[in-house]
Amino acid sequence: MAPTLVFDIETVPDIDGLRKLHELDSELLPADIAEMAFQFRRQVTGNDFLQLHLHKIVAISCALRDKDDFCVWSLGSTEDTEAELIRRFFEGIDKYTPQLVSWNGNGFDLPVLHYRSMIHGIRAHRYWETGENDQDFKWNNYLSRYHTRHLDLMDSLALHQPRANVALNDLAQLIGFPGKLGMDGSQVWKSFQGGKGEEIRNYCETDVVNTYLMFLRFQSLRGILDDEQYIYESELVRTTLRKSTEPHWEEFLNQWKVQ
Repeated sequence: MAPTLVFDIETVPDIDGLRKLHELDSELLPADIAEMAFQFRRQVTGNDFLQLHLHKIVAISCALRDKDDFCVWSLGSTEDTEAELIRRFFEGIDKYTPQLVSWNGNGFDLPVLHYRSMIHGIRAHRYWETGENDQDFKWNNYLSRYHTRHLDLMDSLALHQPRANVALNDLAQLIGFPGKLGMDGSQVWKSFQGGKGEEIRNYCETDVVNTYLMFLRFQSLRGILDDEQYIYESELVRTTLRKSTEPHWEEFLNQWKVQ
């Protein structure tokens, strides 16, 4: 059985890219460049959410269920470049061919990874396979919205209807999972400016565990996990997190209300 890899990314405005595209003075501060970009988007769309190719990845977190183990971590370190984080992510897919799981991965995380991979020239042979070299990927690959090698839980639960999409935090809290802790996506840029790279990674890690718990719930609804298996898998997550001395996991466990 293939390992299951849940993933999430956190991003900030691509200041260098904005400088290049708009031929901005090198003396302009990053905060001023970002605010200019936000204001332009507000005028066009009514909100300050930048186009996906202008999101620079500063964290990629993963939760992995493989054989008898469950683990959660963030790739690389706060000192690594965006290119290195992306390279590590796709190298893992090339090596293990996992079942990918996300929340809104089709709408955000993967397109951002695609664009940023193009910018940095990062190869990902297994990820982009659609059957040319492996016939199994013709009928089930990472790229097709309706294939399951990548399962976007939000997209699937909404029956691929954008108007039916639900925020991870809302559904997690309704079920009794912790939901978002410490910050949300709108606060990442401010935290990044304040040098809080570890806090961003911690927040991203809690998101992937929320998503993994949502995946377990989904597998239970589908009948893939019976009651005993669902309880076992949930308790494996609890046991793993209890072994950590990191404060964000203590808070996560305290907020986790259901089995």
